[in-house]
Amino acid sequence: MRENLYDLIAANKRKTFVFIVVTSIFLGVLGYVVVELLNWGTAGYIFFALFIIIYNVILYYNSDKIAIASTGSVPADPKEFKQLHNVVEEVAIAAGIPKPKVYIMPSPAPNAFATGRNPQNASVAVTTGLLEIMNREELQGVIAHEMAHIRNYDILLMTVVAAIGGLIILLRDFFLRGMFFGGRRKSNRRGGSGGAILLLIGLVLAIIAPLFVALIRAAISRQREYLADASGAYITRYPQGLAQALNKLKQSYQPMARASQSNAHLFISSPFGKDRLEISNMFSTHPPIDKRIERLNSLVI
Repeated sequence: MRENLYDLIAANKRKTFVFIVVTSIFLGVLGYVVVELLNWGTAGYIFFALFIIIYNVILYYNSDKIAIASTGSVPADPKEFKQLHNVVEEVAIAAGIPKPKVYIMPSPAPNAFATGRNPQNASVAVTTGLLEIMNREELQGVIAHEMAHIRNYDILLMTVVAAIGGLIILLRDFFLRGMFFGGRRKSNRRGGSGGAILLLIGLVLAIIAPLFVALIRAAISRQREYLADASGAYITRYPQGLAQALNKLKQSYQPMARASQSNAHLFISSPFGKDRLEISNMFSTHPPIDKRIERLNSLVI
């Protein structure tokens, strides 16, 4: 059965909503357990509420700067990279969004990413290696994929996911340190089986928190890649351009020196080459390239 763009958008929105709800519940439970075990009372809840607000505001307004700095990207000179600027501008017009800032990553590994909190404050970055191997139609496909991330607010979504994930890890650390510095005695003073149950829940959550964060981030990232492929193909009306670009990315893999687990989900293809495998595991941030190409070739525009 051939899928159209709107089928993919609807399916991905449903899955993303479920992921966000589950992650938020997990964060709330972990926060409750930490405050109760450490016996911080109402002041503890107020502290965490204020901390979460400040943390999210800082990350919201600086996520793009963090991504650009972490990848070593620099502004693309309009004269030196004239074709890139032209392609970005024409694809932005087709997508109906403002032209994002354009950056270059000095890396021979072909790749690209988009970042920013909204279409009015967005950036697109490509590596020098990508520009060397892509023709104009393929470059349009790559840029359209990144524009789709911007237009679909995927960049904001992944910022939210990163924020929630970071908060879960921070709460886990609060719990473990609290236990080390006398939290166990405080929990024991709660008395009976209630304190013991809370302690057990806290220990279990502390153990599985990093795995849970990695699973949620990877699952959302994979779904958004499929959606950005479909949306990018809709923008250019030429799915084969992006399909050909993905095939080149598969054949021209090189490891990226500035890539890390914290920014791997940003890129159009896995900077670690994991999406070159036929089957992705639960922790993969990208679906297999072959499956993405297959979906693009079967897409109805």
